[in-house]
Amino acid sequence: MTGKNMNYYKNCLLCPRNCGVERLADLQRGFRQKKGYCGESAQLRIASADLHFGEEKPITGRGGSGTIFISGCSLGCIFCQNHDISQGNPSFGKVISISDFADICLKLELKGAENINIVTGSHAVPTIIEGIKTAKKMGLQLPVIWNSSAYEKTETLDLLKGYIDIFLPDLKTLDSLIAHKLFNAPDYPEIAAAAILKMTEMCERVIIRHLILPGLLESTRSVLHWISQNVKDRVTLSLMNQYYPAGKNPYVKDMPKRRLTKDEYDTSICWLKEFGIEDVLVQTW
Repeated sequence: MTGKNMNYYKNCLLCPRNCGVERLADLQRGFRQKKGYCGESAQLRIASADLHFGEEKPITGRGGSGTIFISGCSLGCIFCQNHDISQGNPSFGKVISISDFADICLKLELKGAENINIVTGSHAVPTIIEGIKTAKKMGLQLPVIWNSSAYEKTETLDLLKGYIDIFLPDLKTLDSLIAHKLFNAPDYPEIAAAAILKMTEMCERVIIRHLILPGLLESTRSVLHWISQNVKDRVTLSLMNQYYPAGKNPYVKDMPKRRLTKDEYDTSICWLKEFGIEDVLVQTW
């Protein structure tokens, strides 16, 4: 990694947590590393890399999406289905070099991947950029997808200019109380809204994912209203119904304990017409 990019890991302020942690410590003898919220050092760790056929149809295509799961996360969703990957379990991840990352991208392309889909990489943007640059120099032709929670600083997103072809952010909620209880980020609404607006400026292809939460339909209604007022002509909406009460967070008492009902999903679909949202991907029941 170039010296300039390494500097981003000194007193790290890459994500909205603004931990200010020295993430380079693991690379320097005599330093004991203090972890930031994401739990990661300056070294890039990935949990898995393979063809994924469970994404939205435009992403999966025929060959599957070449999905690379980055270890660690700057959010803290209490029902996260990838809890061991996202919240710091050291056994779920392998440290790789920039050249390793590039090799993985090229191998996924050879396997028939439709794209390179980088999942939860917000805390590792500088290193991932170097990996993308190296892969392209080595002949990578696939479009690159940035698959994130949208809990991202606009300044950090700026670093991705020219390297990302499709943004695939979540818009989880615009209710700060829900964001605090379920995502451990009361500032998520304003951060995510600003990030998504930034993404629409940076890229022509943005697909917003919204996972409907059981018993919290007013949160979904607020999200749909915001989309209709701000970005409906610039994005595709993916309305998701697969909530599952997973995760191991100690604040589990605040987590919805059941799956979404068909009536709840149908109600949300009816709101699409009310808000004039037409470019939408819906899931079968």
